[in-house]
Amino acid sequence: MTGERTIIGIDPGTTILGFGVVRIDSHGPHYVDMGVFDLRKIRDPFEKLANIFGGVGELLSVYSPDELAVESPFYGKNAQVILKLGRAQGAAITAAAMKGIPVTEYAPRQAKIAICGNGAASKSQVSVMIQKTLNVELDPKFLDATDALAIALCHYYETSNPLAKVGGKGKDWKRFIEANPDRVK
Repeated sequence: MTGERTIIGIDPGTTILGFGVVRIDSHGPHYVDMGVFDLRKIRDPFEKLANIFGGVGELLSVYSPDELAVESPFYGKNAQVILKLGRAQGAAITAAAMKGIPVTEYAPRQAKIAICGNGAASKSQVSVMIQKTLNVELDPKFLDATDALAIALCHYYETSNPLAKVGGKGKDWKRFIEANPDRVK
């Protein structure tokens, strides 16, 4: 998918949820906005989900994105954490689905590889690379928001990569050439 578009990235959480907005044009990605929903003062878990749904819905209304990219929950030491992250992710995805906005999910490691070239990169390393890529200065206290920007940029890279369009495992140049003979000189 190419052309001008807006992508919102979501780093889901029931304590802190990060969001990042990038605009894509013929010159590549540009920073638009980022921030967090601080849900620490809300005790009721269902009220948190309602806030996530409503907050993401407001973001979608303000920025009219073409796509939403969301980080997938990953397994940690505590199964309860992944369940809570899945609920937060579901609230954000539902907000996008209700507005007909396509959603794509990316593993945290996949986004770190796309941004830093290292799937084990720290949040600080991701933040530094986001700042260099988008040519902006970002406050280090918003690491959940820079993670969300990383998810949005990962989506941009995945959807603008000619090899990604070939599909399937073993995406390689041979398959790309076979699928796109008109692009080879």
